[in-house]
Amino acid sequence: MMTRRESVTIGEARVGGPGTVLYTLGLGSCVAIVLWDPVSRIGGLAHAMLPAPSNGNAGANVTRFASTAVDALLAMMLDAGAQRATIRARLAGGASMFNALLNERGRRLGSRNIEAARAALARAGVPMDREDAGGTHGRSVCLNVDDGRVIVSSVLYPDVVL
Repeated sequence: MMTRRESVTIGEARVGGPGTVLYTLGLGSCVAIVLWDPVSRIGGLAHAMLPAPSNGNAGANVTRFASTAVDALLAMMLDAGAQRATIRARLAGGASMFNALLNERGRRLGSRNIEAARAALARAGVPMDREDAGGTHGRSVCLNVDDGRVIVSSVLYPDVVL
């Protein structure tokens, strides 16, 4: 079977089945929310850039926000045939980048994204297996939907397998 590689860009979410690799590049303060169902072998990846919609962006794509991306990604996975009871989550990203250039609110954006994603997963009742989140370094994330393996890559840091 040929592997199909699908890029998930900032503010997007995608779902794939067996033979699919979903990946996103260049997470700084953004978070990658990964959902995987080991029974149906359906996986999803969202690249959320902000914790929640605010006054100026209430009509924006829900997958841009950690607080709303989980429900959207979960719905996409269920539509593709995933079984809600067996879906598990992993989380990566949410770094505090460029601290010297940002005010306190900007420095906390990564941690706010992590908190929003964790809270959304808890509200949705999706258990989180593992995470590689926080810190001060960027990441890229790759989900192999066949086996659910998530590889988190960073410059100057060893790969982390979630």
